[in-house]
Amino acid sequence: MDGRGNARIIKENVTAYLFILPQLIFFGLFLVYPVIEGFRLSLFEVSFFDEVFCGLDNYRSLFADPIFYKAAANTLIMVFWTTIITVSAGFFIAVSIFDGKPKYITFIRGSYYIPTIISMVVYGTIWKWMLNPSFGIIYYILGKFGFHDLNFLGDYRYVLYVLIGLICVMNVGQAIVLYVAAMQGIDMTLMESARIDGASRMNIVKSIISPLVKPTTLYLVVINIIGVMKVFVIVNVMTSGGPNYASSSLKYLCYTEAFKSFNQGRASAIGVVMFIITFFISLIPLRIFRRKE
Repeated sequence: MDGRGNARIIKENVTAYLFILPQLIFFGLFLVYPVIEGFRLSLFEVSFFDEVFCGLDNYRSLFADPIFYKAAANTLIMVFWTTIITVSAGFFIAVSIFDGKPKYITFIRGSYYIPTIISMVVYGTIWKWMLNPSFGIIYYILGKFGFHDLNFLGDYRYVLYVLIGLICVMNVGQAIVLYVAAMQGIDMTLMESARIDGASRMNIVKSIISPLVKPTTLYLVVINIIGVMKVFVIVNVMTSGGPNYASSSLKYLCYTEAFKSFNQGRASAIGVVMFIITFFISLIPLRIFRRKE
């Protein structure tokens, strides 16, 4: 290749990089730099006026704290059940409606998607009022059937699973929309041929639809894992981590360490641990789906 060809390629590449430069700057300042700074601060004891290097002391104190293990266990339980319920419910609802009448599909998708676009603060506040034992409508209805002693947000046996259910309700709309779009993109002749050959709808779902929407399933599993690992707002609004840390998450614990205890170094250590846990958990579905292929 002559010099003119090289110059043209360089010029085209420079032009392309100039177009993406603003996004790269934004990505570096607001995503890459905070991650690096979080790793650095986790090695320091931070006060309002100075920083003192303490090595791994923040991690040692963290791993000696039973509250940290409680928050980590709560977070992993929420990740596990929320991901399974959201993806499974989204898939089966989408299977039920994707080949229906367009107006019917639009109505169902819109109905399920509404919680997704509502502010998490508003969503959590509404449910907190409805679940209030003193004046909540849910307790009023349950009282009519003789259930007077339930306290879903104040009982450590129920509170975590209430939060899991509410997170699933908020997330399932996105799963339905993505699954319906993926299923409508499948060549309908494949399913028509299977029906002519006598395949039941269950066999069609198992042998045709499920394999062809596998990329969507993988995407939903990974984003649900990442999203629930960061759950904070609904915990802060509805329970503040209580009762007795029964609903505390790692993100909420990080918040309390940083802005209530003013221990920035320990909060950064929690953030680093969250990053590592999220990274390795997200690799699990990637490995599973790659192995199945």
